[in-house]
Amino acid sequence: MITSLTAVLIGLILLLWSADKFVDGAASIASHFGMPTLLIGMVILGFGTSAPEMLVSAIAAVEGNPGLALGNAYGSNITNIALVLGLTALISPIAVKSQVLRKELPILTGITALAIVQLLDGELSRADAVLLLVVFFVLMTWTIIQGMRNKDDSLGEEMDLEMPSRMLPMKRAWIWLGMGLTVLIISSRILVWGAVELAQGFGVSDLIIGLTIVAVGTSLPELVSSVLAARKGEHDMALGNVIGSNLFNTLAVVGIAGCINPFSVESDIVNRDMSIMALLTVSLFVIGFSFRSGRRRINRVEGGALLLCFCAYSAYLVHTYLTPTAQTVTGG
Repeated sequence: MITSLTAVLIGLILLLWSADKFVDGAASIASHFGMPTLLIGMVILGFGTSAPEMLVSAIAAVEGNPGLALGNAYGSNITNIALVLGLTALISPIAVKSQVLRKELPILTGITALAIVQLLDGELSRADAVLLLVVFFVLMTWTIIQGMRNKDDSLGEEMDLEMPSRMLPMKRAWIWLGMGLTVLIISSRILVWGAVELAQGFGVSDLIIGLTIVAVGTSLPELVSSVLAARKGEHDMALGNVIGSNLFNTLAVVGIAGCINPFSVESDIVNRDMSIMALLTVSLFVIGFSFRSGRRRINRVEGGALLLCFCAYSAYLVHTYLTPTAQTVTGG
């Protein structure tokens, strides 16, 4: 048990470090080649902050742990909205100004509905996974077009202010890109092994470990970047981190895992976890896309409500699945 817990902690630490270096290297290279800062923020940073989820779920699928793969992806979505945005809004209310992000909110809601419909039959087939990846590439194409058309968007302005702090010389950028990707793969493998061993030690499914420890751990890049962005007044970046990450998780992370190894889906994923994810996504749409003129913001009360939802959901999982087992182990 100690060994597996240590592996999880070491895996998470290395995962977060390598993801940050990977993002800085990729963003710097993209900037050196003339990529607009708005696209760097929407595509490069969105991909980079979701790289931990992508690699962890892919390795979990290869090793036949579908619960961990899906739990990581959908658990991260729940964490991003309820914990990341909730905590960020408590620190600084998030104003929604970007036209691009306002267009992505309903898209995220629709994609969440598609993900639920796909799993109603109790399995994620390879055809389902391919469809998710096709939608992902179409969405990326649309994002690039939107980014080129809306060069003066407020998200792009915030990225213009943020990019100088991320810029690296070209040689160092390539080194960090390669090193970051290498350590990402190694740390993801360590994390998956530790998570599976931890689940077996507690006597719970790898789904629960994926929804809790792994999901929160792989969402830490979004949490850090969103809180820092909010403190700087870069509200569109704070919201963009979450929307971009959830789109990547739902489409690319699950799509790649399903293409590698199609699998059956536990009913709890649809009945409990995806229902919570859908409710939070719709809530985010309603909160951030209010039709009342001039109100488009997530205030502290709404942030507190999101954070309370995360605490209640996590407490339910821990109480239902971990507490009885821990008591049994202690009593035995």
